[in-house]
Amino acid sequence: MRLVTLRRQGPGGAGIVLGDEILDLAGCAEVIPAARALPASLRGILAGGDASLDFLRRVADLALGDADRLRESRALVPAATAILAAPLPDTGMILSAGLNYHAHLHEMNTPVPTRPYAFAKSAGAIIGPGEAIVLPPAAPDMVDWEGEFSAVIGRRCHNVAAAEALDYVAGYTLINDVSARDWVAPVFAATGTMGPVMAWDQNLLGKQFPTFCPMGPALVTRDEIADPDAVELTTSLNGEIMQSANTSDLVFGVRQLIEFYSRFYVFQPGDVITTGSPAGVGYGRTPQIFMKPGDRIEVRASGIGVLSNPVVAG
Repeated sequence: MRLVTLRRQGPGGAGIVLGDEILDLAGCAEVIPAARALPASLRGILAGGDASLDFLRRVADLALGDADRLRESRALVPAATAILAAPLPDTGMILSAGLNYHAHLHEMNTPVPTRPYAFAKSAGAIIGPGEAIVLPPAAPDMVDWEGEFSAVIGRRCHNVAAAEALDYVAGYTLINDVSARDWVAPVFAATGTMGPVMAWDQNLLGKQFPTFCPMGPALVTRDEIADPDAVELTTSLNGEIMQSANTSDLVFGVRQLIEFYSRFYVFQPGDVITTGSPAGVGYGRTPQIFMKPGDRIEVRASGIGVLSNPVVAG
């Protein structure tokens, strides 16, 4: 299934993509009374585990059998005109893997890590498809893209083995880990003990600005993607491909990331783990390229769709 969150006032907005239409789960209750049992938000639905997802599939089947009445009640709307929010605007955690594509490590002149590395990305930075990335007035000139394939946790997850890790995944989405690169050069120039620590911390703060976490366009359930280690991923700036990769180039795949980080974190349904940026970021190019007002950045992956966002001045 392809699950989305419709952008509207108030809580909720969960929907199911049915072909070229979207079923509004909150709006379909008059035609499909069983839908009243569903939580309003996609995160709430995920908290119900596999049973909730199986129930969603039954609701989808009922909707396909009563499509005309659902269209009349405006509970089944054209996907082309629907305005989407991020699938999980209320996620409890975004854990962003870094240093995790061999080709990206090469372009950034960085050694291959011996264990996974990740940092927390602010949930307050989340925006949905079509919403604008705002260049921050404090650091507008070196704002870069990082299109990332991301796993969404489906049930409480702590201290699990890699062989079982995908059993805890509800599905997958895309995140653009937008980053102000002003503080990358100081990381490589820092010396002493605290100098590199403080420089790296400042670099991570450059990833936390409002609007710096586009997410979407959908959450695709795990059964729709046979192998998360074989997903084609591209990022385009104004139609020109900047990043083109396959998740087979990951240093640590989804299974290994979940195994390692679940030793320390207790992941909950709706938490998101990004898998890192492929090669092709603007900072690593010669000459360097950064986003500017009027640009459009698009991240796409086979099986998930296109996450498209305009860029505006702050």
